[in-house]
Amino acid sequence: MAKVNEAAAMEIDDPNSNISDQISPKFSINVLQLLKSAQMQHGLRHGDYTRYRRYCTARLRRLYKSLKFTHGRGKYTRKAISESTVTEVRFLHVVLYMAERAWSHAMEKRQLPDGPNARQRIYLIGRLRKAVKWADLFSHLCSVKGDSRTSLEAEAYASYMKGNLLFEQDRNWDTALRNFKSARSVYEELGKYGDVENQVLCRERVEELEPSIRYCLHKIGGSNLQASELLQIGEMEGPASDLFKSKLEAAMAEARSQQAASLTEFHWLGNRFPITNAKTRVAILKAQELEKDLHGPLADSLSAEKRLVTFDKVFTAYHEARSCIRSDLASEGSAENVKDDLNGLDKAVSAVLGQRTIERNQLLVSIAKSKLTRRRDDKNEKVTKPEELVRLYDLLLQNTADLSDLVSSGRDRKPEEVTFAEECELKSLAFRAERCFYLARSYSLAGKRSEAYALYCRARSLAENALWKFQAHSKTDQLSIFNRVMIKELKTLYDECRSYSCIEHATGIIEEVKAPENLSKKISTISLTGADKKVEKYLLEKLDLYEPAISESNVKAVPRIEPFPPAFQSIPRNPIVLDLAYNAIDFPSIENRMKKDKKGFISRLWG
Repeated sequence: MAKVNEAAAMEIDDPNSNISDQISPKFSINVLQLLKSAQMQHGLRHGDYTRYRRYCTARLRRLYKSLKFTHGRGKYTRKAISESTVTEVRFLHVVLYMAERAWSHAMEKRQLPDGPNARQRIYLIGRLRKAVKWADLFSHLCSVKGDSRTSLEAEAYASYMKGNLLFEQDRNWDTALRNFKSARSVYEELGKYGDVENQVLCRERVEELEPSIRYCLHKIGGSNLQASELLQIGEMEGPASDLFKSKLEAAMAEARSQQAASLTEFHWLGNRFPITNAKTRVAILKAQELEKDLHGPLADSLSAEKRLVTFDKVFTAYHEARSCIRSDLASEGSAENVKDDLNGLDKAVSAVLGQRTIERNQLLVSIAKSKLTRRRDDKNEKVTKPEELVRLYDLLLQNTADLSDLVSSGRDRKPEEVTFAEECELKSLAFRAERCFYLARSYSLAGKRSEAYALYCRARSLAENALWKFQAHSKTDQLSIFNRVMIKELKTLYDECRSYSCIEHATGIIEEVKAPENLSKKISTISLTGADKKVEKYLLEKLDLYEPAISESNVKAVPRIEPFPPAFQSIPRNPIVLDLAYNAIDFPSIENRMKKDKKGFISRLWG
């Protein structure tokens, strides 16, 4: 059987075989999986369309070179891709990446910081038309050369590109809706088959197409969507929804600029400051719209992460307004009344920005408190330490001090400003009590009972003082929601300080009673040798440092006094001289130098 298949394959690959005997191959491309992988790996994970366009260009260059389908060396000679040209699957890749390159170039122009101008918009629409042209060619070639699934995916891709073009042109909304629905129906059917990864990709593409479909229905008039619902739809992620987001942001910016014409004054603490710059109006109006999401009736339903993102957008809008105001101040002449109005507006916007900063830091405190008592959850999040809360309360104290200084900086202050400065002082007292409480908890976790007990008592007195001042302030002024919350939190803090101080006192007495016993146990563990060889310093090497070695609860290793047996040390002594060359030296004769004894006659006879 294998030989038969091999022979058949050889007949197909043989160029000399008859055309009637050849079977035209059907190519298979998983279009959505191929594009999603390329997009996520080359820039679109972070919305970088420039990087993805460059990747498509490099990919096309490699395909042309590998297929030997180049367009001439010196002079450009265009080679068209037709049904007869497609002899392998890489020719279909060429057409697909041509469409992707044109689409990514259009999206790159759409993502410009100030939006595309008239000339750039014409170029953008031209690139989208080019993408539609290549997508139609890809769909046609896949219907002839590809299998049924590839043909279906190519048709959905072409419909999606047509919908994007009509969506950008702001016309033929019914045709755009028909194309988006056609693509959605194809991906819904394809999501029922194949492996798990392919099903997930198809469902994600269906979810990405949903905002565009709902927006088309809204433009046609078949849906009664409000602006807030459109913004919620625009929060969806994915490359397929980027065009919808940019379109929605442009529509919202146009609506804000029209609405900003009626915003002529900025009200703050009984003061009215005129707004003359159109950009300042738009930025303040955008910030006020975002603040409605934070303080509106649906604020409690928002998650903490979404609220933090909204706070960041509010800060961006107010910073933009401040930059516009200060540029107006720099460009203004000697008109004192205009400068006074701009300075007052700058002060008011800065004060509101300080209030939102305090609210954001309070949100971070509530998030940290929720993670303080629990252990690691399923997401393996880090447990909050008391030191982190101390740092957050330091920031809150700094924010309230800056805001109080800003409000108190004027000469002629209104009663509203005086009341606001008093509220800042009350907040500062409450934040000091909370900071002292969590500082005591950090000392308690470190095993320092006396310091923790003193800090708990101090936090209790601060909480009592702040509670008394809040209650006195609420008698003279109407009790606001914030004051109610703060009074409730201070009462809880006062009770907790009392209970924790009692616990620390009792724990300290128990540790003091058991101290001799624990000391004897720890001293008994001190050894000369010890099994642990990884000792940084021995006790005899740290005599000049006050570091108790037997009372530290976090020390895992057993303390050691001195290494035993002691190591060998070099000591000084007299040198040993061994003259090994003496026996090997052949000395010269010195007899001629020696003194000869003179002998007499008799001595010669007997000698």
